[in-house]
Amino acid sequence: MPDKTHHRVLIVGGGTAGITVAASLRRRSPPGLDVAIVEPSQIHYYQAAFTLVGAGAYRLADTRRDETTLIPPGVTRVHDAVSALDPDRNSVSLASGGTLTYDYLIVCPGLQLKWDQIPGLKEALGSNGVCSNYSPDHAEYTWQCVRTLGAGATALFTQPPLPFKCPGAPQKIAYLAADHLRRKGVLANCRLHFLTHAPTIFAVPLFSKELSRIAERYGIKVHYQTNLVAVDGPARKATFQVVGGEQKGQTATGQTVTLAFDVLHATPPQGAPDFVRASPLANAAGYAEVHQNTLQHVKYRNVFALGDAASTPNSKTAAAVRKQAPVVVRNLLQLMQGGQLDSEYDGYASCPLTTAYGKVMMAEFVYGGKVTPTFPLDPRKERRLNWWIKKTGLPHMYWNYMLKGHEWFFEHDIHWTESLAAQQT
Repeated sequence: MPDKTHHRVLIVGGGTAGITVAASLRRRSPPGLDVAIVEPSQIHYYQAAFTLVGAGAYRLADTRRDETTLIPPGVTRVHDAVSALDPDRNSVSLASGGTLTYDYLIVCPGLQLKWDQIPGLKEALGSNGVCSNYSPDHAEYTWQCVRTLGAGATALFTQPPLPFKCPGAPQKIAYLAADHLRRKGVLANCRLHFLTHAPTIFAVPLFSKELSRIAERYGIKVHYQTNLVAVDGPARKATFQVVGGEQKGQTATGQTVTLAFDVLHATPPQGAPDFVRASPLANAAGYAEVHQNTLQHVKYRNVFALGDAASTPNSKTAAAVRKQAPVVVRNLLQLMQGGQLDSEYDGYASCPLTTAYGKVMMAEFVYGGKVTPTFPLDPRKERRLNWWIKKTGLPHMYWNYMLKGHEWFFEHDIHWTESLAAQQT
């Protein structure tokens, strides 16, 4: 049970968003502001590197830190889980049975992974070639599966309905697995399938066109509007339902197809935590309903939300949080001082798409899918520089800059157009 039960600012969630907001708030707020974070986990992961772990290019140990060491000085850590939110009473119920109250609430608990929503998946994970980079418990097993693939193997890579975190991750591992097989000289004799619930390979048309070419280059067969619905681990079979896009010669919409596999990389369905979904803060889809620019709740003025559990229609990435956190902090402080909320988030997200070992396409965009690169380089090109940024630069920035509350970074180019690409290298 916490010693203190009321806080001026209460942050629900101590992941990327919670720590970043708390650190930024400590840097910008007057001395002595009472801030607390509720977070049950003792280990904090840099999840953006899980794809590299699953490809054998990064150590899992380097993705984790002790949560206690990341809590900013002067911020209270409440080591507990939230069970309910009651914004009408400005209170938060804890799993331990206690209750916290607040003047201002920031909701950022991330998403829950719904393994149970696909029959057989949870039981199959970690054996019989069923793996996932979405869990630190299984990312290393992904590499074990990939590196043992040989000539004649079949590998399936799945993508569930949006929203889910890091929308590029399900296909990143497909490209890395294909490149690994290419290096072994057996790719031409293998069958790789990318099965996605979406009607396109990527939501932003500029990058979708390039990624389709990359999949074709590797010989990866892409199945659109095809959703994983069941897994039989011991039999090494996966069942999919066709949810749309019926064409001649394809399985009809609503029907199912079962595929055998040697390796199945599954991305689980995801959603906001139950305590968010069941609260008055949630919209019909279960996410904390905020204005997409100010990140203030649409009904409760003293509540803000950001990160994966917020209703904002952006790609759910750590890069999005990096842009959202300063907006929340500035608007919160403005509100506390009786001012107008004048800071706005434009939907920025970044997805470093690993297309091969040593190559990354840097996809940056804002609301509406408008491409907004940070550097004056053609964003459609796969680059070794971007691999260094992905593997070395971004982790360093995450631990030593972003989570420390530093906000400045190069501005993304909101005026970029595809016609400029001809002038860029």
